Amino acid sequence: QVQLVESGGGLVQVGGSLRLSCAASARFGIYDMAWFRQAPGKEREFVSAIRSTGSRTYYSPSVKGRFTISRGDDRNTVFLQMNSLNLEDTAVYYCGGDERVHEYWTATFYDLWGQGTQVTVSS
Repeated sequence: QVQLVESGGGLVQVGGSLRLSCAASARFGIYDMAWFRQAPGKEREFVSAIRSTGSRTYYSPSVKGRFTISRGDDRNTVFLQMNSLNLEDTAVYYCGGDERVHEYWTATFYDLWGQGTQVTVSS
């Protein structure tokens, strides 16, 4: 069973940047991957996704232009570069993965999940 481990979260001021990483315990080059986030009292929401080949990327309107998703050269790591962070970006960020995800924006289509990493943006 492939396990996903997120890292890179932390405390940052408004306008700052963070880079999240999601590393797999085994090869998952064939997996579509995504980042979701969940703020206190809210549902888990889609942030960004990348196809297994890295050829297609997707972003929620709230992060488009500020966040960039990418895969490492070994394709076993997925990154989320977050720039121009604002208070609304505060949440626990989770990476998810599965094969051939049809609705990349829907959390239930991903079987694999990491434990999450906290991102806190302060003023």
